[in-house]
Amino acid sequence: MPKLVVPTRSYGLMREMKTRTTINEGLELEFPEAENILVFARKMVRELAYDICEMPFTTYLAAKAVGKKFTALPLFITRNFHHQAIHVDANAGLSVPKDMEGKTAGIVRGYTVTTGVWARYVLSSEYDVDLSKVHWTCTDDEHVAEFELPSFADYNSMGKDFKNLFANREIVGAIGTLPEPVDGVQPLIGDPKAAGFASYHNSGVYPCNHGIVVRDELLEQYPDLAVDLFNALKSSKEAYLSSINRGGDLSKEDTLTVELEEGVKGDPFPYGIEPNRPALEALTQTAFDQLITPRKFSVEELFAKGTHDLVG
Repeated sequence: MPKLVVPTRSYGLMREMKTRTTINEGLELEFPEAENILVFARKMVRELAYDICEMPFTTYLAAKAVGKKFTALPLFITRNFHHQAIHVDANAGLSVPKDMEGKTAGIVRGYTVTTGVWARYVLSSEYDVDLSKVHWTCTDDEHVAEFELPSFADYNSMGKDFKNLFANREIVGAIGTLPEPVDGVQPLIGDPKAAGFASYHNSGVYPCNHGIVVRDELLEQYPDLAVDLFNALKSSKEAYLSSINRGGDLSKEDTLTVELEEGVKGDPFPYGIEPNRPALEALTQTAFDQLITPRKFSVEELFAKGTHDLVG
């Protein structure tokens, strides 16, 4: 039987999964060390280098738009809110988010990076910022080589340091996770953590970040593989959530998980289409609005056959 290569980070909710040696009645599994998962996701997009792979979800949408031959499972192994991913120069005179219109903002890495897409969604949906009136300058290219930037974005800041970009007044703000703190740069949104949870309870949108994709050839060859993977990943997640010592010392990852659990007042990692439909509808719409995809994908067409009714 073939051995399936499955690069993912070693998250707590993947711990049990990574002890498995087989799936789908004997298919062997191999989990390479993949802490820098973006390198692996990029190779998956550009070379179809692996059988199953963790992938940022807007990278997946951009890849799907150009016909890449892999399909996602309806589950997400990283989640967070992105109100904290919008940064501004405190001396730039931005009193409200809409003041970013007519100015230039930097993007950590590429235009299609999932954190950046969600951060722009926050600006647009919650603060009425016209994203096409902000000029976006990227500090890296895209995983999907075929992607073409919209006219209001550029790659002129490729490889540049955010400290210098702010110091030279090339940008008034930035979106994404800054590599290091920058003097005089602060979150645009006060108490961003509380703002994220309030947004969720108001809209039902719980941002999804990284998912799992499977090569289409494998899904065709092994019709039960997607369901078997979903169920194995669900079991692994449940084992992780049960293992957290909520009354004792917590790791950084466990602390974030408990914060999300308390903030959303439920499962911090809901699996399946229906529990995630508000987020998926929002993300597919904003991906279209932000000119990442040429049309709004329907939610169901993004996920493997046989998995549409699964939840966990």
